[in-house]
Amino acid sequence: MFRRALNCAVVPAIAALTVIGGISPAQADEIPQAPGHRLVSHYEGAPATAAPLPGEAPPQHPFLAPNGRSGMHSDAAGSATSPWSGPLGKNPQVTSEKIAALGGECATATFDAGGRLVTVCGTFSGFKVKLLEPRTLATLAEYQLPQRSSTVEAITSLDFAKIFKDTSGGAYFYLDNQDRAVLADSRQHVLRLAHSQNPDGSWKFTVENDWDLTGRVPHDCVSWTNLWPSGTCDPVTSVMPDWNGRIWWVTRQGRVGTVDPGTGTIRSIRLEGEEIQNSFSVAEDGVSIVTDHALYSFRATADGTPEAQWRQTYDRGTGTKPGSVNQGSGTTPDLFGNGYVAITDNADDRMNVLVYKRGADVPADQRLVCKVPVFGSGASTTDNSLITWGNSIVVENNYGYENPTSLLLGKSVTGGVSRIDVRADGSGCDTVWQSAIRSPSVVPKLSTGNGLLYFYEKEPNFWGIDAWYLTAVDFRTGERRWRQLTGTGPLYDNNWAPITLGPDGTAYVGVFNGIVAVRDGG
Repeated sequence: MFRRALNCAVVPAIAALTVIGGISPAQADEIPQAPGHRLVSHYEGAPATAAPLPGEAPPQHPFLAPNGRSGMHSDAAGSATSPWSGPLGKNPQVTSEKIAALGGECATATFDAGGRLVTVCGTFSGFKVKLLEPRTLATLAEYQLPQRSSTVEAITSLDFAKIFKDTSGGAYFYLDNQDRAVLADSRQHVLRLAHSQNPDGSWKFTVENDWDLTGRVPHDCVSWTNLWPSGTCDPVTSVMPDWNGRIWWVTRQGRVGTVDPGTGTIRSIRLEGEEIQNSFSVAEDGVSIVTDHALYSFRATADGTPEAQWRQTYDRGTGTKPGSVNQGSGTTPDLFGNGYVAITDNADDRMNVLVYKRGADVPADQRLVCKVPVFGSGASTTDNSLITWGNSIVVENNYGYENPTSLLLGKSVTGGVSRIDVRADGSGCDTVWQSAIRSPSVVPKLSTGNGLLYFYEKEPNFWGIDAWYLTAVDFRTGERRWRQLTGTGPLYDNNWAPITLGPDGTAYVGVFNGIVAVRDGG
């Protein structure tokens, strides 16, 4: 049982937890390989030469860690770009860390000022905030978060799909401008956690702030002590700060709220009948949130209450596609170019990439810039963020992927990747290239430092071998440059986790059993 704190209370400097004692961290435990590891190609292609991309990165958010290391989508705009060069494919070296006996996927990965990884890893006992050494992946410290209700439901019903379609509990967190992890746990509390080193060299996490949202969010959730709740449970899915430092949060059942970190004041509204499963993006002109019905731009009123500046509906189709979490857009809004915002829809036959003008004074009939259908008829959806750089958009096809059981025994997805550019005069959009890359469910990334896109690829295999590859694609041409085997079997399935590019040139991928790192050798 959890003790309920006073509503809006801020509890500073509590729950300090040192997990790793002494100076030496625990050694990383490699993720096991499935049979067939020696029977598939380990490396294909040839090393690339870095070709940095011209253009400017999204504006640096004043309350986030520097662009590239602050969250799942790299920055406040959701661009999924990194200023650093990822691996070029020169004798790639692969390491991994197994987080738990079963499960353990490390989804969002961020980097503190010292280059250490701050990540949240999901296990059957609950999420863990972990501090990892970037080269060895050894755990330096961890903080245990409470178990999610979806995990209890999955275990009691033997329906593990409940876990794989749950985006709550801390998976979407961010690193702020003081290297603190900010997240919403499964108790509907927003936590701000700092990490620091002890005199003996060990590390610890400390909860600096704990804001209780239960006065605003229904919280009668399934737990081991409440297996048959009679009320409503509305998990918090994501948090992000606005340009004034106010922390915004959203829930699965359409609640949008704010926390004032200075006063602890909490405000919220409800978007009746709408669901929010994705993260959201922030610029100086507002907070962009997509539900399963519409795209919104919000701002906060003087007392912090969310207020919609504009709302734009889209084609949500007639059902949830295989490869989508719900019946709606699967993308976090991307803020890019000259005041544009991009999402995808959920149209029945072919999904469309939608680009809108995001100014609050834009007439409704002039907001849409372009609507571009992508991928094949009857096999087109994405549940991942787009990549945006300059006026370019890259979109990946996730149609057919549900969870790690979807691709067992050598199966794969239809696949496909497309690049679309908004015309310089804003009169529409054009498809620049299309690729047959099969990247089932990863949040891909672009290195603007070397001009390479990074995907997590799986091809069909006649012998039933499940081989997973980190794949580098030329942003300019769509050509695959090289790919490196990370491992075989379902434990190497990334299951919706992103690729994250580190400041030392390493590419990290959260996988079902932990985290994998690929870096150039020599």
